[in-house]
Parts: sequence; C-alpha cells; structure tokens
Amino acid sequence: MDQLPAALERAGNEESWAVADAISGVLKNSEDLLSWRRHLLSACMKGLVAMYSSSKDESKQEVERSMLLRLEELLCVLEEVDPGDWCSLVKTGLKYRYRDETFLKVLNVAIQLLYKKESSL
Repeated sequence: MDQLPAALERAGNEESWAVADAISGVLKNSEDLLSWRRHLLSACMKGLVAMYSSSKDESKQEVERSMLLRLEELLCVLEEVDPGDWCSLVKTGLKYRYRDETFLKVLNVAIQLLYKKESSL
C-alpha cells in the first residue's frame, strides 16, 4: 500500500488504479481514508503530468479522460492540493492539452473548488 502511489504516478499504469480503488473500498470507514485519498490525488496529478509530457499527441485520450474524471472526483472530496503538484499539472496540461475539452472542464471545476474565498491556495 505504501508503494502503490509511486507506481500510480508513472504514465501508462492504469491497472494499478484498480488496486487503489480496492484499497479505497477497504478503507471506506477508516480514519486512514483521508490520508490515502491525498496520496491518490497527488499520484493522479503526477500521472497526468507524466502522460502529457510523454504523449504530446493525445494518443491515449480514453486513459487521460478516466484519470481526469478521477482527479475531479478526488478534488471534490478533498478540496485541497499540493501547490507544487497543482502548478505542474496546470502548466503541463495547458501546454499540451489546451484544446482538450475534458481537461478544460476538469480544470474549471478545480479552479472553482480550489480558489474559493476561504481557500489557502
């Protein structure tokens, strides 16, 4: 479980997310769930950055779409991100996916969530 977030960060490691979902299910009523979700959010953002950087031609659209939807779901639950991860995702995403509708929709949702008046980001 401790090594899984690092594996999730690598581009093209979609199968590991099934394991992460299973762990999330087991931790559903645990006090460790919030910490686990934070690890998943960071891994998701780093994974998207790796995908965007390695595949500049949008060839893995369906994988990217599922990762973006996972990102949106985690953001809605946590409503906080690591500023370094966030900056890297926005910069890389806008550089390589500025025309991708799903990326832009998730980015808009994230901005609405993260930049509320009471947000520290």
